[in-house]
Amino acid sequence: MTEERPNKNFMPYSPKKGETYMNSKQLTHFRTMLESLKEDLISDIERTVHTMQDEATVFADPNDRASQETDIAIELRNRDRERKLIKKIEETINRINSGDYGYCDKCGVEIGIKRLEARPTATLCIDCKTLEEIRERQIAK
Repeated sequence: MTEERPNKNFMPYSPKKGETYMNSKQLTHFRTMLESLKEDLISDIERTVHTMQDEATVFADPNDRASQETDIAIELRNRDRERKLIKKIEETINRINSGDYGYCDKCGVEIGIKRLEARPTATLCIDCKTLEEIRERQIAK
């Protein structure tokens, strides 16, 4: 499971009393947040590629070589997680465009602004997500 890093540059959206759920202001807020997060991730991936190319040194000492290979493997794993998160962000932006964003995939209820602020790519309400996690734990045993 990939871990999201909600953009710290965004103030949380605070709906006004009586405001319609997932109105254009809210959708714009989350779209902007997701696009910014996506840009940050792409930038991190590009920076890693350049850093790995610049630091590609052939060490004579096997321990140094092993250490470098381990570092590279960890970086590549992290970048793979970020690549998956970028795909999830793109899917979420498509949900915004189609009008499905903010509603649970399983039961159709509102996911909630606070939950979406914490995990903008959430597709399940807290109840359905909790049930899913309980099922996963039971299967794992």
